[in-house]
This record gives sequence, structure tokens and C-alpha cells, in this order.
Amino acid sequence: MKALVKPAPGPGLELLDVPDPTPGPGDVVLRVLRTGICGTDLHIDAWDDWAANTVKAPLVLGHEFVGEVVEVGAAVTKVSVGDLVSGEGHLVCGRCRNCRAGRRHLCANTVGLGVHTIGAFAEYAVLPEGNAWVHRHQVDLDVAAIFDPFGNAVHTALQFPVLGEDVLITGAGPIGLMAVAVAKHAGARHVVVTDVSEPRLELARKIGATVALDVSANRIAAVYDELTMTEGFDVGMEMSGQPSALREMISNMTHGGRIAMLGLPAREIAVDFSAVVLKMITIKGVYGREMFETWYAMSVLLQAGLDLSPVITHRFHHTDHAEAFATARGGDCGKVILDWES
Repeated sequence: MKALVKPAPGPGLELLDVPDPTPGPGDVVLRVLRTGICGTDLHIDAWDDWAANTVKAPLVLGHEFVGEVVEVGAAVTKVSVGDLVSGEGHLVCGRCRNCRAGRRHLCANTVGLGVHTIGAFAEYAVLPEGNAWVHRHQVDLDVAAIFDPFGNAVHTALQFPVLGEDVLITGAGPIGLMAVAVAKHAGARHVVVTDVSEPRLELARKIGATVALDVSANRIAAVYDELTMTEGFDVGMEMSGQPSALREMISNMTHGGRIAMLGLPAREIAVDFSAVVLKMITIKGVYGREMFETWYAMSVLLQAGLDLSPVITHRFHHTDHAEAFATARGGDCGKVILDWES
């Protein structure tokens, strides 16, 4: 089969012939239909310091995907040939304290599909049955391919109640954009999203942001009068990993405000913790998705009319992967999809 591979340490990817996957007793094999390009994939492609210290080449990339089940292992009981499946890319141990308590998203031994083990940028992929989310309702294939990052957005956006609240989201990348849609759908009064990319801010407006603010030219506090706000934001969602974004968020939170932090900083962030203490702000780190409560919420949100289509801006055939990765890296886009059908 064809697969998109990091063949050796160093920048670049190649579309190569690799062996077809063989399922274990508890595995399912998918014919991959669509995949989404993640920021993690961009790091591996570029072979930055994080990738060099994390990934062992050769490796098939990819952890955002949807496919049709074509084969199941002998011990598989809940997934059938023909099922449409999105994959949970965090492979957990099942033995640690958190796994045994049903908190699998907190497993300290998590292995990342397409990062630590063979991924899904390929014509076929193998997945443990327990990581397969079977779609029981109609779903667009492009949207099904991005259930992984959609889950990050849902996990973050619903970390704290947002009904009737004023919400600040820093970072209008694909996950930030999806968080805008979720927060509005969940009843937030105002959702303000910040970025420095006008194309992404325009996408935020299309998906329902009350205000999409270019913070290279404006301060966040400038929106207070327009939105008749007096005391700051109730809920913050930090999606950018930028030190200035977190500092600005803290300074614009109301007393007792709550921040869900998903963005991964590339370096240490200096924070005014006196403001955190005096304003009694809660900051909670968020990683991945709750398995599988978040997945249930995602499916229900889509059935209830949540529209993610504006987030998906570019589609490429997998043979055009170089152009697809260049588009995703350029940043003036939403989600980029690779099509693996013939």
C-alpha cells in the first residue's frame, strides 16, 4: 500500500510503498478515506527539535482520520466490516490507576498513533477496537476525519459552563475556530477570538464569533464598550501557546474567571501569578479528549446542527501532499484534508 512516511531523520516526507497492516486479535483494519493535517504532522515534516527528540524514523505519520472497516481480528465483537470509523489516536495502557478508574485521557503511558507508532496517512490503517468510534449517524467524511481535533475543541470549550457567559478564545487556528462554534452552540453570550491572521479571523466571523480581533493592532480591552462588558471575561480558552496571549487573557479575566489551557507553549511563560491569586482565577490544563464522553458529545453536537464546514478550507489528493503541507504551514487557512480514495 501507499503511505506518507518520514523515511529517515531530517526534513521532508515521502509517499512510499509499505506492507499492508496485519490486525492482532483485538484490532480492526480500515480502508482510509480522509485524513486531516495536524500541527504535530507539520513538526514531524519539518523535523524540529521536538520531532527529533520524539519520533523514531522511519514512521508512517497521521492521527486524524476516518475509514471503512475492511477486516477485524478474531476477538473483535463491537465493530463490524463496513462500519465507518474515526480513530482515537491516543493508545492507553489500560493498567494504570487512571485507566482502571475510567479516566483513560489521563493515562501517563499514552502512546500517540502516527507519533510513537504507525499512523494513518496510508491507504490502510490498523487500530485497536477500543479506539474505534463507529459513526451511527450520517456524517460528512471531511468532518469525520477531524474528530480528533474537534474533540480537543469540545474538551476545552466545555471544560467550564459557558451558558450566558462572556468567552475569550486566544488563537484562531482550526481548534480555536471549532471552539468558537461549540461555545456559541452551548449558549455563550459573547465569544471574542483573537489572532494576528486576517484570513483566520474572517473564518472566526463566519463560524459565529461575536468579535474577531487582530491583537497586532488592538488590545482586548477595546471590545468592552462594544459588548457592554464591565468586569472582564468569565471563561477563557487559550489555544495559541503564545506567552503574550496567556498574559493578556489573565489580565482580561473577571474575578473568579476560569481558563482552560490547550495551547502548548514552545518556551516557558512568565505569568503574573499575583493577578491569578488576587482575582482567584482557575487555570486548568487540557489535553486530548475524554474517552469516550467527548466523542459522544461531538456526535450529539453535529446531530443538533453544529456546522464545522467553514473550518475546512482546503482539500488535496494524498499524492499532492507536498502542496497540502505547504498550505497548512502557511497559516492562512483552516483545516486541510487529504483524500485517500482512488
